[in-house]
Amino acid sequence: MFTIDDRPIKRQLTLRIPASLHREPIITRLIRDHGLTVNIVAAVLGEDTNENGWFRLELTGTERQIQSALVYFEEIDVEVWQADSQDEEVW
Repeated sequence: MFTIDDRPIKRQLTLRIPASLHREPIITRLIRDHGLTVNIVAAVLGEDTNENGWFRLELTGTERQIQSALVYFEEIDVEVWQADSQDEEVW
C-alpha cells in the first residue's frame, strides 16, 4: 500500500533547454539519477544551433522524485514551466 509520500503521480512540464546544454543527457539523468519515468510529449531541439530548445515532458514518479528533478533543473539553469496545475495519480 502506498503512503502519500510514495504514491506515484504524473506531472507535465515544459522546459527551455539553453543551447549550451543541447548535448547534455538531461533525460537520461532524470531516469537514472532521479528514478523517474519520462515521456517526451513534444520537443524542438536543433542539432547544430545556438537557439534554445524546448521539451514538453510527462514525468511519472513520487512527489519527492519530481521535486528532486526540479532542483536538478534549477542547478543546470533549465527554465521550467509547469503545464498542469494538478497532478494525475497513477495506480
